[in-house]
Amino acid sequence: MLKVSWSKAAGVLVVAGTMALGACASQDSVNRAQSTADQALQQAQVAQQQAAAANQTAQAAETAASRSMQQNLRK
Repeated sequence: MLKVSWSKAAGVLVVAGTMALGACASQDSVNRAQSTADQALQQAQVAQQQAAAANQTAQAAETAASRSMQQNLRK
């Protein structure tokens, strides 16, 4: 029972500490964090587009290989 109380107290302290630190953040640090997040999002979107293009290329190669195999079987 005492262990549960300490766990709850620790959780409350962590949340309170995080909120206190968040309240102390300067506008400049918030702007930098937002800029970093925006860059990460942009990079993720580019990576997603590249993955989609690679997937399309792989599907085309699979289709070509399948056609080639079917043609070889007919011979």
